[in-house]
Amino acid sequence: MRIPVVDEGVNHLVPLDDGNWRLPNHAHVVVYDREPRDGGLLTIYDCGAAQKPPKAQLLGTLESIDASAEVESTPTGQVVTLHESATLTETGSKRFHIR
Repeated sequence: MRIPVVDEGVNHLVPLDDGNWRLPNHAHVVVYDREPRDGGLLTIYDCGAAQKPPKAQLLGTLESIDASAEVESTPTGQVVTLHESATLTETGSKRFHIR
């Protein structure tokens, strides 16, 4: 399964198997919610404090989070800061789950 990335050059997520990718401890996921028909945008960083470019930018929505994380609502979506390593799973067409 190919992850629906915005730019292949920005996709540096470690694949675990078909439809699952490893997220590091302290990963920082910025979720931009857009119109339902347009989907959303997930930008994934190694860490919120690191001054590095994103690991990946994915087209889609974040459906749920079942990992230890801090979730902050923003005017454009939410920011998720993981407290543990987790797995990003594609649960459907451009729909993701963190566990």
